Amino acid sequence: MLITFKSKSSPELLMYQEHAQRILDVLHKSPGRGIITAAEAGAALALLEKEVAASKLKQQAEAEARTHDEKDEEEERTKKTAPVGFSTRAFPLLEMLRTAEKNGHDITWGV
Repeated sequence: MLITFKSKSSPELLMYQEHAQRILDVLHKSPGRGIITAAEAGAALALLEKEVAASKLKQQAEAEARTHDEKDEEEERTKKTAPVGFSTRAFPLLEMLRTAEKNGHDITWGV
């Protein structure tokens, strides 16, 4: 199922629900229908940026924990299919939140 995030200050943003779920969980929002008001945008930005930073640290720690041989194998696999991380998935919504906060617009979905 697709979730369409809408705001007057940005183009529509489409995400699969399975990818948006973690973002919405961090924001304590429901995937069915919701709103992030312009007043809430700053707090939502802070929460998501904190989660992105934690995600990057976790990914880096996992990479450092692998042995040299595992790293070589991993590099070969990622050349073929690189996974999309949380920070990459969250980036478009982070930009939408920044614009919404700056322009005083809400972000809605499911309506």
